[in-house]
Amino acid sequence: MARPPHARERVIDAYEALLISEGERAATLDAVARAAGVSKGGLLYHFSSKEELASAMLARLARLVDEDVAAMHVAKTGPVEYYLRTSVMMDDALDRAIIAVSRLAQGGSQPAAEALHGMRERSAAEIRPHVRDQAALDLVLLLSDGLFFNNAVDSDGSDGVVPSGTALDELVALVLQATRP
Repeated sequence: MARPPHARERVIDAYEALLISEGERAATLDAVARAAGVSKGGLLYHFSSKEELASAMLARLARLVDEDVAAMHVAKTGPVEYYLRTSVMMDDALDRAIIAVSRLAQGGSQPAAEALHGMRERSAAEIRPHVRDQAALDLVLLLSDGLFFNNAVDSDGSDGVVPSGTALDELVALVLQATRP
């Protein structure tokens, strides 16, 4: 009898959480099984190796990026504003997947590095028609990276590094003014 699909997702969730909190080396199959509340045999039923588990994490990221690019495409505010505002982490599924895959890339995973580059290019392709030139595109992408990174290191907002409210509105307005075709 096949295991319920939610057990597979629980294993991926546990792997993602371990990658984020402890890094790639600590996310062993044994540790993932414990964190997911399944036996090692239960984990191996779904993923026969750590590479298969990493591939599932990359597939999760790809699915979430597809959803994000689709949302960016139809955003009433436009893709540039959408991209900048969503770069301020909300601890959502996409944010967690990006951090987890980043940890894999930091551990030397070439497929993870390629997935992150592909994610960036997908976003750039959606934004490119809405900015005046490559320098404007670079401004949007690099500012987004900075917002994401600074929010990650100041997750409780105590440092006040990441703009919010009116300050974020003013920053977005400034970028829109500087990058419009």
